[in-house]
Amino acid sequence: MSPGIGLMKRRLEKEKDAIALAISGIAKNYKVDTGDIKTLETKYDDDAGDWYVALGWNEKRAITKMDSVRGTITEIKEI
Repeated sequence: MSPGIGLMKRRLEKEKDAIALAISGIAKNYKVDTGDIKTLETKYDDDAGDWYVALGWNEKRAITKMDSVRGTITEIKEI
């Protein structure tokens, strides 16, 4: 028997963990140096358990959506 989602330990518990994963995903997908990426905004959705991190580099911006339980990026949307 596996624990329910409310009993599972989240892998992305802290804002800094979510930011690190988002920067890693942007660096890999867009071939950008991690030092060039700036954190613009972060938000945690209590209902869904998702982190949203807005990042900017050069003249581009993107929002990264992450599942905090699985610790994975679920969507990257360039804006």
